[in-house]
Amino acid sequence: MTSAETPATGNGEPARGPVGPSGLLDELGMASVVVDTAGRIVLWSPQAEELFGYPAHEALGAYAARLMIHEIHHDLVVKLFADVMETGQSWAGAFPIRHRDGSTRLVEFRNMRLLDDQGETYALGLCADQETVRRLERDVALSARIVSQSPIGLAVLDTGLRYVSVNPALERINGIPARDHLGRKVREVLPGLDTRGLRAAAREVLRTGFPAVDLSAVGRTPADPEVDHAWSVSLYRLEDATGTVLGVAVSVVDVTEQHRANAEAEAARRRLALIADASARIGTTLELNRTARELAEVAVPELADIASVDLLEAVVNGRRSVLGPGEPAAVRTLAVRGWGTDTEDSADGAAETGARGAAGSKEDTTDARGAGGGAGHTDGTDASGTAGGPGRTGAPGPVARYAPEHAVTECVRTGSPVVVRRVRKRDLSRIARSPGADGPPADPRVHSYLAVPLIARGEVLGALDLRRTRDPRPFSDDDLLLARELAARAAVQIDNARWYQSARTTALTLQRSLLPGRPPETKGLEVAFRYQPAGATTEVGGDWFDVIPLEADKTALVVGDVMGSGIDAAAAMGRLRTATTTLAALDLEPDAVLAHLDRITSGLDQSIATCVYAVHDPHLGRCRIANAGHLPPVRIRPGRPPELLDLPTGAPLGVGGVAFSTTTVDVVPGDRLVFYTDGLVETRRDPLDERLDRLLSLLEGPARGLEEICDLLLRTLHEPDNHDDVALLIAQVQQLP
Repeated sequence: MTSAETPATGNGEPARGPVGPSGLLDELGMASVVVDTAGRIVLWSPQAEELFGYPAHEALGAYAARLMIHEIHHDLVVKLFADVMETGQSWAGAFPIRHRDGSTRLVEFRNMRLLDDQGETYALGLCADQETVRRLERDVALSARIVSQSPIGLAVLDTGLRYVSVNPALERINGIPARDHLGRKVREVLPGLDTRGLRAAAREVLRTGFPAVDLSAVGRTPADPEVDHAWSVSLYRLEDATGTVLGVAVSVVDVTEQHRANAEAEAARRRLALIADASARIGTTLELNRTARELAEVAVPELADIASVDLLEAVVNGRRSVLGPGEPAAVRTLAVRGWGTDTEDSADGAAETGARGAAGSKEDTTDARGAGGGAGHTDGTDASGTAGGPGRTGAPGPVARYAPEHAVTECVRTGSPVVVRRVRKRDLSRIARSPGADGPPADPRVHSYLAVPLIARGEVLGALDLRRTRDPRPFSDDDLLLARELAARAAVQIDNARWYQSARTTALTLQRSLLPGRPPETKGLEVAFRYQPAGATTEVGGDWFDVIPLEADKTALVVGDVMGSGIDAAAAMGRLRTATTTLAALDLEPDAVLAHLDRITSGLDQSIATCVYAVHDPHLGRCRIANAGHLPPVRIRPGRPPELLDLPTGAPLGVGGVAFSTTTVDVVPGDRLVFYTDGLVETRRDPLDERLDRLLSLLEGPARGLEEICDLLLRTLHEPDNHDDVALLIAQVQQLP
């Protein structure tokens, strides 16, 4: 072990005066004896008294050979003494001595001639118990051997935390010769290592004496400047036999493999946690855009700093798509998620509407003001959504066309991942976002890139596009496996969502085609109506309404609800609406119309419907109403509170065997009748009576136009998460000309 030769003070500077005593001589118990030329003892140290057992008053003046040496060696010792005194050459050896208590022990002797200022000669004997000497020699030899041959890096720092000694193992660990350590501080020897924590710990060890064990240090040394290593560092305070603090002993163990194994285990744990999180968060609804956003949100920031979900345009529109060699890819970005970037990605209104039209809108409202049943579209996504700040998700973008050599095109064409572990300047054009897509066209901060295909049921739907800008690590093989796992899980959910929304769009189109468009011309009535399908998380229902002009200025008003959802419910609704229109032309009583509809509904497979059928006669000033298990209409009379009409409830259509009855309600000009389906008032949380009271309170307000009332009721009563569609019809009695 290489050591510095010059002692140092507490501040690391060389000592310039007396230093503290060493305890080594105390451990040896070195005795001093001075003998004159006659062989008599003239000086007897306290250690000599302890070693030989004779007090000074007995030893001084005594013949040294007889007092100190066993008689069998008396002649030899006398001769050796004479040689030292005559020649001046020192002599060393071990002899058994006779202790005052009669025991015999072996003592190491060092003899030399002394000369005083008077020219007198004396002999100095330095004596130590041989067993003690051998024990200390063994301890020193063992320590030296352990330190020099230990695979553990060992060093001693003085109280100024400068290297005093370094063993060969630490030379190899640091890649620096021992001589270049001595007298320097750790940060001076290893400037590439953050040693602030170790310095603070060493000072605390010096102050308290409590060791600091298994401290972690990670960094690079000249021994391996291109690779990070990890070390376990322990610190112990060094003291001599008198308690004087000498410095700090340092042990350094390379635990790089263990550190890497722990890091890999932690990475595996995080990957499993991310996959579990993805299973819980992706596919919470059957809305295509939302499912894409959920995938992007799971990927950032655990896997990437920026993530985008790109689907082939043909796939979004419900068609299969296979790209041939040299063919560009038409892609629509459904979601962009950024972390810590400052780019803003937005989709223009036309493109956003196109994406929603293909995927199915969340809220479509048909009213009397739109020609042919106009529809407004809202998918709940801010058109100015960005990928700019932490946690921001961009809106669906317009169609982008990527060249055949683009990374996204290659990914969806081959169905294989594309990895650019370290992005160079020449790679930017290959991974750049299209000018027509969300995100920066070519972000120079992207240093690593990964695209994995979204494959479900053997069909490539698109790609998950991942970029790293803040995370300094390039995408690894483990990252690739994780991205593929996420993409595989999400692709199934995306495929389910797109086929569901395709079916929903078909049902919604059928349903819209079966509902009335512009309100018909009626005498004695002003009407307004709304139809709002269920939220995007469920299928469309079978709610309908109708306004049917009859002979003699009469008008039939109908609101109904086929139980169930989807295409079957929409088809059943269309058949009942057609039958109702036909039966209304026969000028039958309302209860008779419901009886016929009941038989028709019984013939439909597993169909049950509720319905209110009313006929307004402006000449008689009355409205005859029959109810088949539906919620009662509301009558609003000027100057009076709104009321629920007291009608026999009746059985739903399709039950069969239950008679219906007709109730006559008087109406005068200014009266209003409000017909609605249960989707307007029913919720999972509130009792129906409370919701009906809420409906009446809204209708009791100041006089409003019929269109305004329709909007008010939908805006106020219809819950965003309602899983049922709504039909609303309001009729106001008018004075005949």
